[in-house]
Amino acid sequence: MQAGMFYAIASYILWGLFPIYFKALEAEIPPVDIVMHRMLWSFLFLAIVLTVRKQWAWVGPVLRQPRVIGGFAASALLLTANWTTYIWAVNNNHIVEASLGYFINPMVSVALGFIFLRERPRLLQWLAIALAAAAVLWLTWQAGHPPWIALTLAVTFGSYGLLRKTASLGALPGLALETALALPLALAYLAYTTAQDHNTFASASISTRWLLVAAGPITSIPLLMFAAGARRIPLSLVGVLQYITPSLQLLLGVWLYNEELDGARLTGFIVIWVALALYSVEGLWRTFAARPAAST
Repeated sequence: MQAGMFYAIASYILWGLFPIYFKALEAEIPPVDIVMHRMLWSFLFLAIVLTVRKQWAWVGPVLRQPRVIGGFAASALLLTANWTTYIWAVNNNHIVEASLGYFINPMVSVALGFIFLRERPRLLQWLAIALAAAAVLWLTWQAGHPPWIALTLAVTFGSYGLLRKTASLGALPGLALETALALPLALAYLAYTTAQDHNTFASASISTRWLLVAAGPITSIPLLMFAAGARRIPLSLVGVLQYITPSLQLLLGVWLYNEELDGARLTGFIVIWVALALYSVEGLWRTFAARPAAST
């Protein structure tokens, strides 16, 4: 339990600090280039990990299942869209709105489960979804347009989670397959930019090059820690701890990068936090209420 808490909290803290990493690259590397390098170096890092752990046995069976490959191709596209949106948001001073996307993501996941998996949300979960929807409408009315960044991040990551929930591979081989499927796109893009004399990796400083190479372990290590933690602690506790990430991102956006969080936007965030509190308390109550019954 203690090890699981450590792994889960550490992964969420690392994800919460991602804006610092991407901000360090923004001066020399465009967002799309960062995403392509992230795919490339993540695949190479994961290939090394799989080789060291001798965990390539899953490749043969997967190659004989076109439906599995198709599902992971779809999740790779969603992951690419999510990464691109997030990195663009961070490097264009929209960290606060990006954090909103991950605050509302749990409610989006519940809604997707209801639509596609026929899961029946409970009363407090419906109330949390309604509050989150009201907050989004409030933010839309205040800004004059929907919070597209937050909605894109929530929908792409929620849909990604839906596909991974029904997938047959675990976190490590699953991410390796996704990056492998996205690798031709990354290599083609990098080859094209090189041919056009716009290879930002070649023209960047040495420190920036090392930061790009580090995208592999920076992307993969938190995911592996999360997978290790999620196996050791209750899922409801994982759901509560996940709010560490957008909370850190929100604090970084406001206090480190001086993004605006005025009264109107703060009101929307407060409603979201109330919805999250209902969602989390309901999940924890259901988990601990079920334990005595299970033990008898």
